[in-house]
Amino acid sequence: MLGIYKIPQLSYGFVLNDKVQFPFVYWMTPKQETQYQGVVQLLLHFRWTWVGLFAPDNDNGERSLSTLVPLMIKRDICIAFTERVVHKTWLWIPHELPAMWREVNVFVYTADSQYGLFIIIEVESLFQRVQSGGKVWITTGLQNKFSLCDTDCFPYVHGSLSFVMKTKKRTKKDYYEPMSPTSPSCMVKVFDCSYSKHALSLRGLTKCREKEDLQLLPQEEMERIQSQDSYINYLNIQVVAQALNAAYSSRSKRISVVGGGRGGGRLEVQRLSSWQLHPFLKEVRFYTNTSADGQYLDEDGAVAADFDIVNLVLFPNSSLARVKTGRIERQGSSNMKFTINPEAIVWPNLFQKIVPRSRCTESCLPGFAKKVQEGKPPCCYDCAPCSEGTISTQEDADECTSCPEDQHPSEDRDRCVPKAITFLSYEEYLGSLLASLSLFLSLTTGFVLGIFIKYKETPIVKANNRDLSYILLISLLLSFLSSFLFIGQPRKATCLLRQTAFSNIFSVAVSSVLAKTITVVLAFLATKPGNRVRRWLGKSLANFIVLSCSSVQVLICTIWLGASPPFPDSDIHSQLGEIILQCNEGSVFMFYGSLSYMGFLASICFTVAFLARKLPGSFNEAKLITFSMLVFCSVWLSFVPTYLSTKGKYMVAVQIFSILASSAGLLGCIFIPKCYIIILRPDLNMKEHLTRKS
Repeated sequence: MLGIYKIPQLSYGFVLNDKVQFPFVYWMTPKQETQYQGVVQLLLHFRWTWVGLFAPDNDNGERSLSTLVPLMIKRDICIAFTERVVHKTWLWIPHELPAMWREVNVFVYTADSQYGLFIIIEVESLFQRVQSGGKVWITTGLQNKFSLCDTDCFPYVHGSLSFVMKTKKRTKKDYYEPMSPTSPSCMVKVFDCSYSKHALSLRGLTKCREKEDLQLLPQEEMERIQSQDSYINYLNIQVVAQALNAAYSSRSKRISVVGGGRGGGRLEVQRLSSWQLHPFLKEVRFYTNTSADGQYLDEDGAVAADFDIVNLVLFPNSSLARVKTGRIERQGSSNMKFTINPEAIVWPNLFQKIVPRSRCTESCLPGFAKKVQEGKPPCCYDCAPCSEGTISTQEDADECTSCPEDQHPSEDRDRCVPKAITFLSYEEYLGSLLASLSLFLSLTTGFVLGIFIKYKETPIVKANNRDLSYILLISLLLSFLSSFLFIGQPRKATCLLRQTAFSNIFSVAVSSVLAKTITVVLAFLATKPGNRVRRWLGKSLANFIVLSCSSVQVLICTIWLGASPPFPDSDIHSQLGEIILQCNEGSVFMFYGSLSYMGFLASICFTVAFLARKLPGSFNEAKLITFSMLVFCSVWLSFVPTYLSTKGKYMVAVQIFSILASSAGLLGCIFIPKCYIIILRPDLNMKEHLTRKS
């Protein structure tokens, strides 16, 4: 009915902040949403995720639950239980302490009247009767109602935290003498009023001085008023007074003529209608000693105020004081700034100066992630270790994350550490061993070549094409030296040369061995009367075989370098914790194509030598070639699966070993027996002995 006539209504009890349904109601208590956001921030600061929630069993309680619960759920705070309490009756309190109440150490109570204080006392009394520890209470809405508490209830509220409207620092701590600024005692003391009649009678009111302002009160009395519940009433009076003052002082005031006749009227200010007060109520600001920056009505018509977080502390002399430990400050229309000083908080005696824990489960350490248990709240979870390749750097991580590509998880999977850069280097044992072996075999090959050059006129050196022996020895020397291209940090030049040089050098070596084998077969056939193969013997055939077979490999490598050449690359995935510097072969098809062609030549050479191994003669080189090609083929047949099954620098080591082993097989099987005869058995290095049938 008041809304029909647009009569302003100031509410400080029941919340009517629906501006659509109640457009002319101004809510004079601070907005609860601000306190609820502060509660959530407080819970998150102390990592309290398992709390009990108490609320009045009325519309305000339901409204507080509908606002606070979603805020808590959104920030992963679980509500162990929700208890709706009935004011002025204790029937809601259970006879036995519920098990869930024991598990939770933090209770949040959205009180809306002074009865909330007695509810806290009753619940704490229940804990004491069953010899269970107390709890930490976080209250909203009680404001300054602790003034109603006497010394007997002090132990029950000790250590609790409450949100109160921000006030200036008090100099007098006296909270136990309630005084209302509208009470007769206050009027008599402050305004020198005499209430001989009812307070609403005209004669009674006129005995008080007019135009008094509560801001002119002495500081001591103002602090006494501010410390009581009636401060909200004082705000109501201030709002209406300032709105009326602004309305009458407005330039829009109307003046009307009262009375009739020519010049017989008088000017009089037009009466102010109630609906005309709304624009001024929306714009009004009232500055008091309560807030440093003033309080005002926001766009919803509610008091916008900052809050202090106070800690109720019971001192040894049985006095109770409220210690400011934090605050909530407005930051615009929707943001807020939360500040807390944990060191200033005194906790209930049960917790012995240690920050209470209120969690459903123990925290998951770094290196673990939360795993929700089926059928339980999200706060009741298991801790699962991070899988391989992932980490968690903080407690209670929702999930494990992967490290950057250039880093890998630590052993405990709680941080990322840089990956070690690895390649087959000369400094490590494997690299130095292979390099030393390559150098030794190279020197050995050079020594053998020197022997052959020194004894080049002897029959065993001349036999079976001396030039082919030189070509083969030089190829073997270069193959041993090519191993050094595979050791050390891969660079553009070494990546381009290592595979192509290896392929071409080995093709020349195998072609030389093939030419030697074919020369042995043709030489035996030429001894038969009437055989025409004698004309094929000579250097021209051997050179043609070497050049033609090697040219095919050169062509393959040329196409390889032109189409997709090798290049330096890094492998960050093959080995955990390592970045492998390697040469990317560019075209894998061309790489295996060159190996296949080399294997094709080796198989032909082995086949021909195997067929000629039983040819008569005291020194049949076909037998030596057969053994050498058997070693060569065995090495490279085992190379392919071994190469594919290894990773990183060990792939390079496998290829170097295959190069050294196969080259050493050719050197040992073909040339060591000849060197033995040249140096140790010169009596066998005679033409008669070499041509004699065995």
